[in-house]
Amino acid sequence: MAGKGKRKERKRRRPRAPRWLLPVIVLGVVGFLYVRPITTYLETRNQLDERRAEVASLRAERARVSARLARTTSLDELSRAARRIGYVKPGEHLFIVKGTAEWRRRHDR
Repeated sequence: MAGKGKRKERKRRRPRAPRWLLPVIVLGVVGFLYVRPITTYLETRNQLDERRAEVASLRAERARVSARLARTTSLDELSRAARRIGYVKPGEHLFIVKGTAEWRRRHDR
């Protein structure tokens, strides 16, 4: 038994991974964890750009409609619009004149 104690104990060495492997794995995991938030951020940013463009077009349309409303609420414009569709003021007579385009062509020469 004495011989057993004198025997050199060999330490078994585990094969070591290269030093660069751990940082690469850590960076890979961190990158994987950031993929979804980054894609969500980019999609949200694109949606925000689309909404901003939509808001700008709606504001322009609102300005056009407001200007049209201001024009059409005047009594003169309302009267003209009513006459275009055939309304007549009480006591007036409606006359329909046909062939005015041809008459204009002849007299413009």
